Amino acid sequence: MDKSKETITINITFNAPIELVWDAWSRPEYVIEWWGPKGMQTTIAEHNFDINRQWKYAMLTNNGQVFVAKGKYTEIIPFKKISSLASFEPMTENVEIESLFKEDDDKTYFTFNIIYPTEIERMQQEQMGVLKGWNSTFNRLNSFLLELNA
Repeated sequence: MDKSKETITINITFNAPIELVWDAWSRPEYVIEWWGPKGMQTTIAEHNFDINRQWKYAMLTNNGQVFVAKGKYTEIIPFKKISSLASFEPMTENVEIESLFKEDDDKTYFTFNIIYPTEIERMQQEQMGVLKGWNSTFNRLNSFLLELNA
């Protein structure tokens, strides 16, 4: 089924080996270092990296506001794909997020898909600045990977 009208896609090349990028997603001690837009501090309430298991992160802004990201892993293919059903409270409920990894020597090509239930919800999220938030998050991930890979 074509979900292109419901999907936002972000493509990035990380100058880090795929094992390191994978670890950044799968190891909670790494996730807290980069998850969330710049200026947010993340704590992990739950991180069970396995199919049908839960994850839950709290993101604290500089002004004390808390955002909760939570979900359930629906597919994990080591070094290839991580999919989750997710909610980002209080703004986004019941989306699918899909992280795709492709190795090329010491680089990792990364594709991130956010699949909304409807095209209208995708459009609303775009207007609210979802790309700005995720791009900031992935910039933090890139900086963290560069530190780890130094």
